[in-house]
Amino acid sequence: MPSSLANAIKRHTHKERSQPAARKKYGLLEKRKDYLQRARDFHKKEDTIKRLKRKAEERNPDEFYFAMEKARTKNGIHDGSLNKANKYSADELALMRSQDVNYLNLKRQVESEKVEAIQESLHYVGLPAQNKHKVFVDSAKEARTFDPSQYFETPKELLNRQFNRPKVDALKDPNSVVLAEGPKAKKMLAKAEKRKVAAYKELAQRIERKELLSRTANRLALQKEVAGKGRKRKLGKDELARTGNEEGQRQQGPVFRW
Repeated sequence: MPSSLANAIKRHTHKERSQPAARKKYGLLEKRKDYLQRARDFHKKEDTIKRLKRKAEERNPDEFYFAMEKARTKNGIHDGSLNKANKYSADELALMRSQDVNYLNLKRQVESEKVEAIQESLHYVGLPAQNKHKVFVDSAKEARTFDPSQYFETPKELLNRQFNRPKVDALKDPNSVVLAEGPKAKKMLAKAEKRKVAAYKELAQRIERKELLSRTANRLALQKEVAGKGRKRKLGKDELARTGNEEGQRQQGPVFRW
């Protein structure tokens, strides 16, 4: 029979029995695949122990390497931290610092774009007004008799709003959102307020992250310059005080003079 027809024939599915009810306290019944996995793990560990025993038996007690003079063990485990100091050359370290600075500058630019996008979408909704609305009239008489409520077609109670400032015609509509009452309207307002708070919280976190990335990038750039060639000297508190910006320099970090 061709193999294609053999695969088309329906076969009986052999199901493995589950754990008997009297042995439920011992957990799931181990199947063959579980046994194979456990057996392979056991034999792998057994072979490792045998290989280590053979290495210990065949070890040459007179074996010596010059690296053994500086090697140390901590709690019976080899400590390789002593060899990490000279792992990279000066040029390699300078290259890694420059790559770190470039990466931080890239992330700072990304955060700046996200902050600008959030600020443009929020427009600082709900905060006190930072600007004023100026209305120009033709004469002093019109200025004395000027009525903002009539000019903006808005009730006096809503003039101080920067957002959601409906006109009188909208307030007369019984289906208006402003006049809507009941649990549905309260739920909508609660969701809007929650989204606004979350957006401002995200904005504050992203601004803080952008400033942190900026400070970190400046510090790494300074470390790169200090590690370079040329004589340099770190300015002390007295010298910073004479510059007149001691507090600002303290926040930015150490100051060097070449």
